[in-house]
Amino acid sequence: MTRRSLVRRRPLSILGLIVLAALLGWIWRERVALWAFADIISAYTAKEYCSCRYVMNSPAEYCHSYVKQWLPTSGFTDDPVGKRITVSGMGRSNSAQWISKHQGCRLSP
Repeated sequence: MTRRSLVRRRPLSILGLIVLAALLGWIWRERVALWAFADIISAYTAKEYCSCRYVMNSPAEYCHSYVKQWLPTSGFTDDPVGKRITVSGMGRSNSAQWISKHQGCRLSP
């Protein structure tokens, strides 16, 4: 009976472990940027919708289609009186408010 090495017996398992280790290393290295990504979705949607709706004075239906993304948002509030948009997505929430004709919309804290 001959003994074969682990790499020869299970080459795909070893390759999978190497790829998994590399992926986990990359995730750890980029953890700050990946954490910030969740904020980008709701902030972008709120700011762009506010600009579309209140700076460009486009219809709400058009602006909804304009800001539609591949990753869905879970909450959307349009306050036409205060000209404030609040969008939630990926566990984060961001708001944008119309400031003036010349300054446009700004993300709110």
